[in-house]
Amino acid sequence: MGRGRWLRMTTSMSKLRYYDNASKSPAGKIGRAIYTEFLRTGRIDRKPEDWNQQERRYLTHAEVAARTGKRLEAAGETTCARINGFHKAIRFPKLIFHRTLSDSPHLGYCHVTAARTRFPGAKSDITWSFYLANFFAEIGADDEQFFRRVSLSYSRMYFAVATEPGQAGGDLTINRTIRPNGVLFQTHDPKDALKNVLLLGARNEDLRKIVKAL
Repeated sequence: MGRGRWLRMTTSMSKLRYYDNASKSPAGKIGRAIYTEFLRTGRIDRKPEDWNQQERRYLTHAEVAARTGKRLEAAGETTCARINGFHKAIRFPKLIFHRTLSDSPHLGYCHVTAARTRFPGAKSDITWSFYLANFFAEIGADDEQFFRRVSLSYSRMYFAVATEPGQAGGDLTINRTIRPNGVLFQTHDPKDALKNVLLLGARNEDLRKIVKAL
């Protein structure tokens, strides 16, 4: 379950433009300075430092994606630490990497961890991956478009997906033997996400009782 094995997730969104809001000066300061200079001298001094700060600097999609990725991976690091800090008998590997949506790089998702779980009645373990995203969506409906109806109604989405190796040992694919969409859980609530991941990692009933008491 290293970085070379990736579960491809796609969506369809319109291409957007972005500008660096931080490059703008505090509201009104430049305007007042120019106005004062005009009253004093009767002319407007068009110095670059007065005018460039007012202009929007549009960011490339690569720049936006890089910023998004840093935020996502920081959130992934924090989430993994919280999961592993719950109980010494429940530990998960830290496997942090992210992807941004191709036409909307301010949106993305981060792989946090992966593990195996044997469900009641199953003959073998199920491999799954746990993710967080900075948007909410319908997920897992089909392989061609994993995310549908992307929404910003919630700032976070947490979900776990059952996986299996693809053909010829390539990228991972969704394992739909447990559920039709392969999704083991999906929530916008971080506490609910923590509980679900811990239940997947609990190896016996005593640990599951501890987790369910959360």
